[in-house]
Amino acid sequence: MNIVIVESPAKAKTINKYLGSDYQVLASYGHVRDLPPKDGSVNPDDDFAMTWQVDTKSQKRLNEIASAVKDADRLILATDPDREGEAISWHVLEVLHKKKVLKDKPVERVVFNAITKKAILEAMQNPRQLDTPLVDAYLARRALDYLVGFTLSPVLWRKLPGARSAGRVQSVALRLICDREMEIEVFNPQEYWSILANLKTPSDATFQAGITGFEGKKLGRHSITNEEQATEIRTMLESASYNVSMVTSKPAKRNPAPPFTTSTLQQEASRKLGFSASRTMQVAQRLYEGISIGGETTGLITYMRTDGVQIAGEAMSDARNVIGQDYGDNYVPEKPRFYSTKAKNAQEAHEAIRPTDMFRRPKDAARFLDSDQARLYELVWKRTMASQMESAVLERTTIDIDAKTGTKAATLRATGSVVRFDGFLALYQEGRDDDDEEASGRLPAVDDGAVLNLAPTGTDAKPVEAAQHFTAPPPRFTEASLVKRMEELGIGRPSTYASTLQTLRDREYVELEKKQLVPQDKGRIVTAFLQSFFNRYVEFDFTASLEEQLDKVSAGEMSWQEVLRGFWRDFSGAVTEIKDLRVSEVLDALNDLLAPHIFPEKEDGTAPRACPSCDDGQLSLKVSRFGAFIGCSNYPDCSYTRQLSKSGDGDADGAADGPKVLGQDPESGLDVSLRTGRFGPYVQLGEEAKPKRSSLPKGWSTADLDLEKALQLLSLPREVGPHPEDNKMITAGIGRYGPFVLHEGTYANLTSPDEVFSVGINRAVDALAEKRAKGGGGRGAAAKPLKELGDHPEEGGPINVYDGRYGPYVKHGKINATLPKETDPQAVTLEQALELIAAKASKGGTKKKAAAKKPATKKATTKKAAAKDGAEAAEKKPAAKKTAAKKPAAKKAAPKKSTPTKTAADDAAADDAS
Repeated sequence: MNIVIVESPAKAKTINKYLGSDYQVLASYGHVRDLPPKDGSVNPDDDFAMTWQVDTKSQKRLNEIASAVKDADRLILATDPDREGEAISWHVLEVLHKKKVLKDKPVERVVFNAITKKAILEAMQNPRQLDTPLVDAYLARRALDYLVGFTLSPVLWRKLPGARSAGRVQSVALRLICDREMEIEVFNPQEYWSILANLKTPSDATFQAGITGFEGKKLGRHSITNEEQATEIRTMLESASYNVSMVTSKPAKRNPAPPFTTSTLQQEASRKLGFSASRTMQVAQRLYEGISIGGETTGLITYMRTDGVQIAGEAMSDARNVIGQDYGDNYVPEKPRFYSTKAKNAQEAHEAIRPTDMFRRPKDAARFLDSDQARLYELVWKRTMASQMESAVLERTTIDIDAKTGTKAATLRATGSVVRFDGFLALYQEGRDDDDEEASGRLPAVDDGAVLNLAPTGTDAKPVEAAQHFTAPPPRFTEASLVKRMEELGIGRPSTYASTLQTLRDREYVELEKKQLVPQDKGRIVTAFLQSFFNRYVEFDFTASLEEQLDKVSAGEMSWQEVLRGFWRDFSGAVTEIKDLRVSEVLDALNDLLAPHIFPEKEDGTAPRACPSCDDGQLSLKVSRFGAFIGCSNYPDCSYTRQLSKSGDGDADGAADGPKVLGQDPESGLDVSLRTGRFGPYVQLGEEAKPKRSSLPKGWSTADLDLEKALQLLSLPREVGPHPEDNKMITAGIGRYGPFVLHEGTYANLTSPDEVFSVGINRAVDALAEKRAKGGGGRGAAAKPLKELGDHPEEGGPINVYDGRYGPYVKHGKINATLPKETDPQAVTLEQALELIAAKASKGGTKKKAAAKKPATKKATTKKAAAKDGAEAAEKKPAAKKTAAKKPAAKKAAPKKSTPTKTAADDAAADDAS
């Protein structure tokens, strides 16, 4: 019996069918070992020796693999054909050696770029040994990410409360986003004018020409800077005579783009399909692993983690045959097209992403696929086919024109392109982030020296049009343009981009607004801190240089320990220096670096940092356990605070600078005002010692807030009606975890804040009944777990998933840890639960009363988030699981009861109290 090891069960099932009864295919379910999230897992003093840990589920699978291998004739490692795949095979092999089950059994490594019967059978006939340099490159990356996460993140926690983590690639990507935002904020728009003449040829054909010169001076796009200049030129052109000075026409070719790499697939799927990078990879993974077609599971595309742009000779031949069948022989170039990548650090070790069968057209595959799969498959198919098609043939025409009146003269130019042969454009045109110059239209036929006349091109058009414009700042990054920029700089690898972007969003360092990546204050603070005190490690050239060294390790040209020694020597020294800095010194540096963002120039010319609430106070950056905010230097005499950003909603209506009165409450006659505290905007009724306040719910903009909406917020909680079973009142409100209805201690979530004001009795009763059916009873009720995960591996006792009034959470003993946003409670693993519970325990997150005032000693487990982020999660396979046996914080004197997450209104009350 031959034992074959792959990563995923779906892959195992498919390959098992192809290989027959002499083979048994087992899945490792991704990585089987990882570095324990505690100090010492990578030991720089022992030449970076690593301690590996097997989680509970992986241990069970490894035992099954070991049992099968013990009685087998041969072991075949068939994990994915990249660095991570090589590493998984290495981990499995290391475990089997320790279990002493291999003995003298032959061990082979096979790789295939597509999950098709032909590709797999060919791979089995061409085994090789494990690629040691590729494993070494994995070890170097994993150790680097661990060391950065476990060393840098704790410094952030101490110096910048509220900061989450820093990572080797994550932090550089964040800097790109923040730098672009700073460019936008300091951008000074410049006025310029465009001038177009509407002209008519002797044959009455019309076209437009733009000004290129005036009175002997060449004019560029931004040369005309004011209305006076524009008026002078327009007046001259309105009375001028026009003659064609020269007509130039020349052919041009436009070549197709190469087949997809990982990054170009993510970019194009973002532009054309609206997919996020992570969604693109999820769908591509499914297409790679296989779809059931005619009762047989078949991979539809080749491996989707690659930076190569070549495709196999057989695939090129098939593509050329399909092109001839579908479009004709004139669309097939004389020779196949070969491509080379321009991306920095590209290894081109694998094929580009392509269909496994060129003859499987999108319309034939669509009936077996869901909508997203069909769209992505069609994109891959078209791009691959177009890459082997004939070039498009264009004709580019330029008409230069002289305009004269009296002693004044000007020159104008019209340009256009005509597609003489569409070539690959008949099938596919690459998406662009900018305007496509090839889209300009065809110009009329005209001879040199021809006389032209002014001719309006519409009822509202003038013979000569002058329009005012202002230069625009550079656009924010989209996921597509950021991936493109990272690839150009050589930052990260194809497999890292999707999860790097997802980590930035999960950490709330950036938000995606209208497909644009917008840095949040938390992210800008972290970036400013790193630029001030660890600038070398967020420099683009340094990060790219480190990637080049890691690629040399992959090629066997450099020792992985040598790379780590060079990095660690300087990095550890920089961390040691920053540890001695006081928080006040850090804040002073950030005040200066972030000044254009947090203290922009005021229109009235007053000092940007002057406190609006007192005479001599100065505003500065401050930090609390909840994060950073702006406060007055005269605290506690002056309690003025606001959020960092002055460019958001608050600034739009003045709420950030002080109260904005929206109107008067018709019942009490008190002013209703909009205000902003350190945790966001809120509305307030009156000015009493303890006025009624309500935070703006998520999704509500201060720019759209009026008196009616403010009064609705202040009226909460709202009585919906008596429950039909016990006649007790159901109320609706908005809490720190969102909108809800409440009845006898049971909270049920509503879909949106607006529903709070309209929800009726029937909807409320249904929501409450559904919540109770899931186990979400009232206080003290014995809730039924949504999922039982098993016992704690060290402390014992069950760990379960429950649905609470504020959303799903995991529970061990008296520790409850809320699940992150958008986490499916049914998909939570024991390993993830252990991480959440340990993190909550380290913060004193039990329900016990404080037994001692002495703060708890920090344990290694408080660094779990650092390990998770520092380990550039992108390096892991989709099927990989996190480590489980992570030592939770030891029992200790209970800290003071933790303060729940505050809302803006809570913050305002705290300010009053101080």
